[in-house]
Amino acid sequence: SFVGCRETRELPQIELVKMMLGRELDTHALQRAGRTLLSDKPVAAFKNYGKKGTIAPFDLEVRPGEIVGLAGLLGSGRTETAEVIFGIKPADSGTALIKGKPQTLRSPHQASVLGIGFCPEDRKTDGIIAAASVRENIILALQAQRGWLRPISRKEQQEIAQRFIRQLGIRTPSTEQPIEFLSGGNQQKVLLSRWLLTRPQFLILDEPTRGIDVGAHAEIIRLIETLCADGLALLVISSELEELVGYADRVIIMRDRKQVAEIPLAELSVPAIMNAIAA
Repeated sequence: SFVGCRETRELPQIELVKMMLGRELDTHALQRAGRTLLSDKPVAAFKNYGKKGTIAPFDLEVRPGEIVGLAGLLGSGRTETAEVIFGIKPADSGTALIKGKPQTLRSPHQASVLGIGFCPEDRKTDGIIAAASVRENIILALQAQRGWLRPISRKEQQEIAQRFIRQLGIRTPSTEQPIEFLSGGNQQKVLLSRWLLTRPQFLILDEPTRGIDVGAHAEIIRLIETLCADGLALLVISSELEELVGYADRVIIMRDRKQVAEIPLAELSVPAIMNAIAA
């Protein structure tokens, strides 16, 4: 859609960022206390990690009970970073330490077995199986982890689905409702349930609140903060800069498929993120 037309010589970079994001932003600085991390030892640590033609080598550490934000414009390399970490596009440089041990993340299955989960940006294409039931969508990652020759019994599947429907407040007539008929917010909760069932220690969320209604939006944010308080390490990719400022412990800025800045909590604000994106 058409957003606007301006002479480039009259257009400050910060205004260009606003136009590209498609909205005005709340630019007040929000001061909040930092979290007390459960451990200084990273759950996941990546050094000079990257894939030629996909993402420039980067360094990243995420600790238990920490939320690291990833911000940048469309095409900046945010999703590619997640895909390289999760083994969708395996890295060809650098090292990965998971719980202190060197690992090679060559596939999503391998990443999942090592305690990494990933909720993708496009849940309708890459996340949910639309015609399958809520129950079937929830147990998918755990079943893949166990192997298809060790099927989860229908009774256990039912108990698992009912537990997560209750715990996450998923609004559905039954566990057998096809997920395609659920709202965006409830589909997102099902995807979160899928990965929480595998008991991950490191969870990557790509645009977790995109395309959901205001009520579900607040519920997803509360859930992210609860997971963090429970000791989960989180990497959250979001275009919602106010959200990142509200819950992230630090934010990494991406541009041209490489990391270009990191903003610590003490300096974290919407203007700081926008200035780093526009620099």
